[in-house]
Amino acid sequence: MELGRFLHARRTQTSPAQVGLTVGTGLRRTPGLRREELATLAGMSIDYYVRLERGKETRPSPAVLDALARALRLDDAEHQHLRELAARAARYVPGLPPPGRTVSPHLKLILETLRPNPAYVISRSMELLAWNPGGLALYAGLDDWPAAQRNLARYLFLHPTARALFQDDWEYQVRGCVARLRAQAGIDPDAPDLTSLVGELLLKSPEFAKLWERYDVVGRKKAPKTFHHPRAGVFTLSGQSMCVEDTPSQRLGVYTAEPGSPDHDAMLLLDLTAPQPAGHPAAQAGQEGRPRS
Repeated sequence: MELGRFLHARRTQTSPAQVGLTVGTGLRRTPGLRREELATLAGMSIDYYVRLERGKETRPSPAVLDALARALRLDDAEHQHLRELAARAARYVPGLPPPGRTVSPHLKLILETLRPNPAYVISRSMELLAWNPGGLALYAGLDDWPAAQRNLARYLFLHPTARALFQDDWEYQVRGCVARLRAQAGIDPDAPDLTSLVGELLLKSPEFAKLWERYDVVGRKKAPKTFHHPRAGVFTLSGQSMCVEDTPSQRLGVYTAEPGSPDHDAMLLLDLTAPQPAGHPAAQAGQEGRPRS
């Protein structure tokens, strides 16, 4: 059960010193807090807490959840995630079909009008569903993969170019990516689109598997991203992500730079040199300029 897994992960990653407990000189077999220590801090019996962590107790009260959140020093986002996991555990939620991959024509038009700013639409499992030229070219080498395989999480952990692209803040990127997937999978653990991706990454990436076990559900605060791009050089962009109205499973991501800055110039270069979408005037001009056989 996801509620129990989350509690176990947070417990084993919370040191006694973090919650004000004095530790003796003897060796501790358990990393982080022991079950009885957390139960005492939260004001509940050890038996009740053990049943919670093992999934045998599925209806903790709001007061119990608040007590656990205080004991584990959860932040607001983690506390809310704990409530959502408990709400799911308390009722049967039949598995829902994965959200559709179709992006509306209007949204595709928005992507085009946002140029030269790199922009794309992703699914809840970080599948790349639609993009403008810069939005795809930004992730160097991603266009080598077939469209159906283009996923930003898969790119980070499995593409050979990703680590070099984000060499300045690699840990920040991968931890934030895993935290987003963990939060989604915790709320809908049986979703085929999520389980398929997570299963693949657990099998192919030891780094992903290690981060997945931490059960972080909150990434660090948003910060500009620095790209070491093989075609456009080194540049830094600010990103913004927002839910698509009437399609909450899709998100629109856009990158920006201050006009006139070297970063903006690099962004322009990326847009100009990226392959143009079929039917675009630039693409048609390129075709017309090629010699006929």
